Order: sequence, then C-alpha cells, then structure tokens
Amino acid sequence: MSRALIIVDVQNDFCEGGALPVEGGAALAAEISEYVDAHHGQFDHVVATQDWHIEPGTHFSEEPDFVESWPPHCVAGTRGAELHPDLDTEYIQAYFRKGQFTAAYSGFEGLLAPDDAVPTGDRTPGSLPVAGPAGQESDEDAIGLDDWLQSHDVEEVVVVGIATDHCVKATALDAVQAGYSVSVPRGLTVGIAEDLDDAFAEMELGGVDIV
Repeated sequence: MSRALIIVDVQNDFCEGGALPVEGGAALAAEISEYVDAHHGQFDHVVATQDWHIEPGTHFSEEPDFVESWPPHCVAGTRGAELHPDLDTEYIQAYFRKGQFTAAYSGFEGLLAPDDAVPTGDRTPGSLPVAGPAGQESDEDAIGLDDWLQSHDVEEVVVVGIATDHCVKATALDAVQAGYSVSVPRGLTVGIAEDLDDAFAEMELGGVDIV
C-alpha cells in the first residue's frame, strides 16, 4: 500500500497580499514545508494542486458573493497562481492544475501539469492552454489526480492546504468517494470561515479522519 500527501492550493493569491487571501496562509506554507521535511519518509508520494483559471465563467465576479462567486484569482500564468515561496517544492513529484474553465474546488478535478512546466506557475507569452470543444485543455491524454494516484498504487492520502472549508474539504471528500483512506491534519489547513467546526464535521461525516 502506498501513501500520498496532497498539498492543496498553497498559492500566492490565497495567502496574505494575494487577491483572495486566507488569514494564516503564508505561515501555513512554511508549516507544511517543515512537516514535509520532517515526515517525507512516511509518504511514498507528494503531490500539489493549483487553481489555474483561464475562463472559469461565473466563478469570477466583479460583485462576488463569496459563496459561489469570487474575485478573480489564480489566473493561469500570473504571480497569484504561483506556489507561495515559503512552500518548499523539493519533495513534490507532480502538480495538478484545476479550474481552467470551471470553478473546480476539488483537486480530483485537476489535470497533471506537463513535466517541463515551471512549478511556480510561470508561463511564457502565448503558452496558455487552448480550450477544446468540451471546454478542456486540448490534450486528450491529460492525466487526472485519481488516475495518477491509482497508477502509483496509492490507497491512503493525507490532505493539507488552503482553504479548509472549500478546496481542502472538497478534495478530501472526493478522495473518500474515490475509495481512498483519507485523513486531514487539523493544524495543517487554514480556512476562510472563522469557525471551521462545521467544515471538519462535514468531512468527518463523509468518512475523513480528522487528526
């Protein structure tokens, strides 16, 4: 049985100074780095997800309700989409980018970034992916997170990152639905809501082990 750590959306726009900051995001980036440095031997694989928006429709709004619509954030190729500089990428083996043309809260909606992609999210002009007829990237052979985990015989995942009550929760619950044993360390996520008890309770109800 293989075990994987999934680091969710520790990006500049979700940390202090970003377009959609979550309090404690920058500190969390450093805390996750320390955790991975100390515990990487307990994981067979470490992966990361990134919001990577191109034209996500009503997910972006000039008058967001902060429930279904949000200010523009993590636009593909911008600094806001880059991983926070305090997140050490040394042990990250693969990056999964989500939300190109939809909201995409769950990392299981992400697609594997090309091997030659710069992990920080930099792109050269004109290199944005092209939308196919189904609103996806033109590469029909793109690999999703579930496919990647299965191909590496992963059965257990630990989910950390930003934000507890949105993308972390969605990723953890989708992982349970996909058949993985899932845990979320309470101290290695930060959320938008001041009180995250409901988010943790929902995850527990859905089969996630909160540790």
